[in-house]
Amino acid sequence: MKAWRMVLALSFLLLNGCLVTFKDPIPANEAAPMPLLGEWTRKNEWGEQQYLEVSRAGSNLYKAVTYENSPDDSESLKEFGFTVSHHGSRWYLSAGMPKSLGANFAIAGFELTKDNELVVYNLDVDRIRQELDAGRLDGKIFETPDGDGALISSPLNKVFAYLDDQANSDVFIEVARFQRSGQ
Repeated sequence: MKAWRMVLALSFLLLNGCLVTFKDPIPANEAAPMPLLGEWTRKNEWGEQQYLEVSRAGSNLYKAVTYENSPDDSESLKEFGFTVSHHGSRWYLSAGMPKSLGANFAIAGFELTKDNELVVYNLDVDRIRQELDAGRLDGKIFETPDGDGALISSPLNKVFAYLDDQANSDVFIEVARFQRSGQ
């Protein structure tokens, strides 16, 4: 499970063993804010130093490389491609999930603070399940060895309308706070 801790830090995967995925990725139509690019660091919940390097991987495509201790530590080194989108006052990122987790897409929120921090938010699975039950989002619940997850099948415009609504701001949970490396 140690390898997935890095994914948790980026909010791409698990939060308390649960997962929210989407049928559709965020299209590569928008450029990320320039301050997102570069090197970031933080101490995770287990007291381990984590590093994050964000760079361009193509036209409106980005790459996140995460590792503990050293980029030569192949056990902890993970690389993820992602796209971004800005809706309302929020930034979102989308990353493909491995086949073992359904090969769908995770969507997370992020912000760049005035204090030069990168804050990453995951979606609260319990809240998303309530929204599915109420019919505000389309999708289904699925079981994983670590707990229930949700697969959202609503079109992205409906998902973003829901996420951008200030009344739904509590659907986001902060999962990682990085500082710019060297600061």
